Amino acid sequence: MNFEFSEDQNLLREQAQRFLREQCPLEKVRAVLDDRQKSGDTEVWQAIVELGWTGVSIPEQYGGVGLGYLELCVIAEEIGRSLAPVPYASSVYLATEALLRYGSEQQKEAYLPKLASGEVIGTFAMAEGRGALNPDKLGCNCSGGKLSGEKLPVPDGDIADFAVVLAKEGGATSLFLVDLTASEVQREAVDSMDPTRSQARVSFNDAAVELLGESGQGWSQAWNLFDRAAVLFAFEQTGGAQAALDMAREYAMGRYAFGRPIASFQAIKHKLADMYIAATLARSNCYYGAWALSTDAQELPLAAATARVSATKAFNECAAENIQTHGGMGFTWEFDCHMYYRRAKALAVNLGSLSRWEDRLVTALESNITQEA
Repeated sequence: MNFEFSEDQNLLREQAQRFLREQCPLEKVRAVLDDRQKSGDTEVWQAIVELGWTGVSIPEQYGGVGLGYLELCVIAEEIGRSLAPVPYASSVYLATEALLRYGSEQQKEAYLPKLASGEVIGTFAMAEGRGALNPDKLGCNCSGGKLSGEKLPVPDGDIADFAVVLAKEGGATSLFLVDLTASEVQREAVDSMDPTRSQARVSFNDAAVELLGESGQGWSQAWNLFDRAAVLFAFEQTGGAQAALDMAREYAMGRYAFGRPIASFQAIKHKLADMYIAATLARSNCYYGAWALSTDAQELPLAAATARVSATKAFNECAAENIQTHGGMGFTWEFDCHMYYRRAKALAVNLGSLSRWEDRLVTALESNITQEA
């Protein structure tokens, strides 16, 4: 496979980098982190909305920009690089995509223009506490068009206006649209590793729902969405990994010990080299994922799992080694290293654990081998 982003897409990358450097410096991320009562940065989110980024994948007939998934990959990487404290992933990668893939024409007309304009924020509610997500053990249940149960954690669930909820109905699993502002829904922000991306406990008490997609196909529909979102999350993680590597390199070049920059020491060189290799491998796999996502290729499950696994490992490694490169000061609140570490750990479990995606990678490889045989 020979893949590269176009000149226009690379221009978009440069513009996104410049915009986020100006509008979302690390000082703004730290301000959200310091203020635990604050969920995200509303000024940055509004600026993103005004640029049209919330409507990149939405067709023009529904008020979107109508570009495509490659442009969305570019933006995702830059959001990851800047650690932007916004609900972009929840609303764009998952909620918007769920409506594009499975929404009826009426649902698309009702939700997509509002998502594109930033009037509403969406999220995807799947987890129900500790343990791997299992369709046989879902506690949320829908009966007679009413949903009851609890989801925890729900990314950006404390600020989202609606959610796509994975729940049982008549013994089968389906996807439902739920208004999170309804009186039958209770929301409570919960502590998380990375407060700049909020998490919430959401309880439903006979909340009205709309079926999204085909009844009884919720589990397969959800994993189709996860495969697509995994590529975008991987680009975010790769952007974060590169930023952590750049921070470590800059510090090592400027920090002197025994009259020499510590970047000249073999141990530091090896750390930086390992970080570079991990980030480069992740980016290569992300490009494979971008191709598969943009072409809706048959290899998408394999490409998504490959990108997700390598990007998760790369961000975890680069964020941790960035702290080590800074030495004892890297562990302090005053230095910014911990912000990348927090985001790395938060993104690593956003769509299921690393081991879950490693299992999915093995399954996808086995499937490809069988098809080729």
